[in-house]
Amino acid sequence: MFEDHLKVVTLIQEAGEVVGRKKLQKMVYIAKKLNFPYQEKYQFHFYGPYSEELTLKIEELCNMGYIHEVKEKVSGYSQYRYAVNEEGQKLLSTYGAQIEKLGSCVRSMNEQSSRFLELVSTVMYFEKLEKDEIKEKVQTVKAKQKYTEEEMDEAFLYIDSLKGQVQ
Repeated sequence: MFEDHLKVVTLIQEAGEVVGRKKLQKMVYIAKKLNFPYQEKYQFHFYGPYSEELTLKIEELCNMGYIHEVKEKVSGYSQYRYAVNEEGQKLLSTYGAQIEKLGSCVRSMNEQSSRFLELVSTVMYFEKLEKDEIKEKVQTVKAKQKYTEEEMDEAFLYIDSLKGQVQ
């Protein structure tokens, strides 16, 4: 159990800081889909793939004092920032293990917007379908987001570039 918590701390450490709960959810999901060793179960939710397990792990890590969570008011809604604190650093230096090639992927994902990662994770969620079927499915389940054809093409290219980084 604790090993899975360490992997989440490692991802946040590699990112430096993750702004947004949705973004953190998508980053772990995408890492999992890229065959990094994340075990959280995901289901399709309002904002794409979502893991209640991950939400609980993050809450536990905050309560144990390994991750610092800051709640901010931004344009009328709450936004959360996550970073590994000093206790988390000690934990990683004692028990942490490097996850090969994770860092560059995580840093790349962290540079993207939550909206784009929502699209990327949704595309990956339907990866068993043909490309045109995926696009159609995304337009159906994410109609409110109004993703353009260019954004979808960009998502497919981005997924290919991430896969290229981990091979």
